[in-house]
Amino acid sequence: MNTAIKTRYLTIGLILACAVPAFAAEDPALNKDLTSVIALLGMPCGQVVSAIKKGESDHIATCSDGNRYRVFMNAQGRVVAEKQ
Repeated sequence: MNTAIKTRYLTIGLILACAVPAFAAEDPALNKDLTSVIALLGMPCGQVVSAIKKGESDHIATCSDGNRYRVFMNAQGRVVAEKQ
């Protein structure tokens, strides 16, 4: 295998090795906060097991019972959870 091809594979491997943990990282504090918000809004959830950040105050939360909610701040400054 020539050196240029080895270098490309090594570069791609390094990029993937650094990128995958960033996508897989979960924030337990965020999951706990989203669980509390959803419960306070009276929606069934159990516990948030994963969350995807969509914006500054906008997340998609997946619950242990299978429900998914978009939790965000509306134009009036209130936190809202919409079932997905």
